[in-house]
Amino acid sequence: MKKIEIDLISRVEGHGGILVKIDNNNVEDVKVNIYEGPRLIEQLLIGKDYSECLNIVPRICAICTLSHRYASIRAFEKILNISIKKKVSLMRYLMHMGEIIESNSLHVFVLALPDFFGYPSITGMLQDHKDIIMSGLKIKEFANLIMRKTSARMIHGENPIVGGFGKYPTNKELNEIKRKATELIPMAINALEFLSSVSVPTFCERKEFITFMCLNSGEEFGFVGDTVLVSQGEERDIEEYEKLTNERVVSHSYAKRCTYKNKTFTVGALARINLLGERLKGESYNYFKKMYNKRWKKNPLYNNHAQLLEILFALEKIPSVVDDIKRLKDPALEIPEMVSGEATGAVEAPRGTLYHYYNIENGLIKKADIITPTEQNLDEMERFLRITAENLLKKSKKEIEPELEMVVRAYDPCISCSAHLIKVVHETSS
Repeated sequence: MKKIEIDLISRVEGHGGILVKIDNNNVEDVKVNIYEGPRLIEQLLIGKDYSECLNIVPRICAICTLSHRYASIRAFEKILNISIKKKVSLMRYLMHMGEIIESNSLHVFVLALPDFFGYPSITGMLQDHKDIIMSGLKIKEFANLIMRKTSARMIHGENPIVGGFGKYPTNKELNEIKRKATELIPMAINALEFLSSVSVPTFCERKEFITFMCLNSGEEFGFVGDTVLVSQGEERDIEEYEKLTNERVVSHSYAKRCTYKNKTFTVGALARINLLGERLKGESYNYFKKMYNKRWKKNPLYNNHAQLLEILFALEKIPSVVDDIKRLKDPALEIPEMVSGEATGAVEAPRGTLYHYYNIENGLIKKADIITPTEQNLDEMERFLRITAENLLKKSKKEIEPELEMVVRAYDPCISCSAHLIKVVHETSS
């Protein structure tokens, strides 16, 4: 028997591995194993005041801290029957775009691009493609600025709260954000031109279309909503998240898995562009029409291209959002009463749809349920790893390793993924 083994990968700040078993030139089994022990965040919330929850749930992830905080805020505001003011909504939009840009840029420019060119890391790329890499780091730095100004810290910021914000940025700070966003648009366009000129491998491509899911953001492209779009034409309320995800336990992993109608599905930037791409505006729409083709529905490697399109969209959108924020007065913060109820909040985190469900009794959390994007993508990831293994059976160990790594990283499962994810071991059965 031949085995392809991944000893350790980083996924959601945890430890995991991948095992592919091959017998007589047939892929017998593919598993993504998560070794990291249960985080128990949901149980830690029981009995806590809902406001205290806001400072706990971001600790699930150091990359998507604002998405977790935002999703929980949206759930609590539904329970508390709080209608937020326009400036609050715009500020959250700006905050959210900052996190999308930061995470997407780190993944595309630092983790994904070296895979397309055969470099072991970003360091190797610097000699030949320094301008592209440096522009990506500048975009990421700008996103960090947005997160600091809106959430008060780059990581685990506590400025966004139920009903609004503790503090609003000054016009001077907002003008700086607007100016830098405008300056970075040409860099994002150049990166899109650069990536679109590179051939996208077909070794993980399948014949049938992927099932995609994302939140319906309304008439425009966006990252929040109260209903979920499914690529087969369905639309479901986020309160039905359990029927959409069908969360289950598997024996080989501490991470749970999700399927919809007993089939795997994909969430994330690729899902958002496939389902909402026609809602893009400006240069992001022009490049969507220029770059998009049916292969985006069958090949997960295009997630990298989708992330770049989202970066360009956000950079183009930020100046008008800033102008709208500046025109509005800082709203008074509504102090909610202690109530009971249950609701689900959802946002599009960088890696996909994130659900936070809470049941509150007299202001204290009675039940919590959190469904993360990576959890929803794991079954789909195994499926494409199987396709890749089947297509690369005749390749040597040296040839297989980088291509398997490329598939894993395309899903952007964890920022801390290293360049050396996979170890291939050949075993011959007697």
